[in-house]
Amino acid sequence: MFAIIQTSGRQFRVEPGAVIEISGHGSDMGAELTFDQVLLVGKDAGETMAGAPFVSGAKVLGVVDAQERGAKIRIFKKKRRKQYRRTKGHRDFITRVRITDIQV
Repeated sequence: MFAIIQTSGRQFRVEPGAVIEISGHGSDMGAELTFDQVLLVGKDAGETMAGAPFVSGAKVLGVVDAQERGAKIRIFKKKRRKQYRRTKGHRDFITRVRITDIQV
């Protein structure tokens, strides 16, 4: 069984046991998360349930495994012949979630 969920402005294909990395969620390690924005559910028998936009009554459960920071991203701006250069950067907080169950 698999599902396609929407969280943090992105879509993920998940199945029980899968590990996904989402943008910082602010939950503690070991906390349970419930994703109720399920776009599609595929069952083992080949049956699929598509939502419009979400499948009603479907939930995906997960547990927070880790919280860390992603790679550093550098932003460089330049205007030629104007002596203008700016360097900025940031690191996103990443939450690693292990999917435990898909409920329909």
